[in-house]
Amino acid sequence: MNKRNLEILVGLFVLLGAAALLFLALKAANLTSFAGGGDTYVLQARFDNIGGLKTRAPVRSAGVLVGRVTGVTLDPVTFQGLVTMEISRSVQFPRDSTAKILTAGLLGDQYIGLEPGGDEQDLRAGDTVSRTQSAVVLENLIGQFLFNRAADGPAN
Repeated sequence: MNKRNLEILVGLFVLLGAAALLFLALKAANLTSFAGGGDTYVLQARFDNIGGLKTRAPVRSAGVLVGRVTGVTLDPVTFQGLVTMEISRSVQFPRDSTAKILTAGLLGDQYIGLEPGGDEQDLRAGDTVSRTQSAVVLENLIGQFLFNRAADGPAN
């Protein structure tokens, strides 16, 4: 009987561990829903370079989660990255707001940062954010640094 109770406890511990791993996997993949919940509206933004931005990436304003990226495609006419976002209806952004692709930490995941402008009119569902800043790609920065160092010549 004592051995049976021990086996049951070990089984429960393994199930608890599996549930914790599943939770962590969902958090790491950004598959959990954002706290805004409820009603949303769609905005779009065009970027010259989206870096490693993925679908379900967070959309933040002042560090607060206000939406999620729902689609990343290539515009066949302008050859720019077209990002579609769902934003919580509880947050309205002015028409001259700026969308930036930012990185969480030095090598973390990328997300959209929305900075509100000062216009009196708000963006509506289906509008495109016209002021954007593309992703900073670490490889490009390193390449520019190395190229500049090589162009300076050998140090004496």
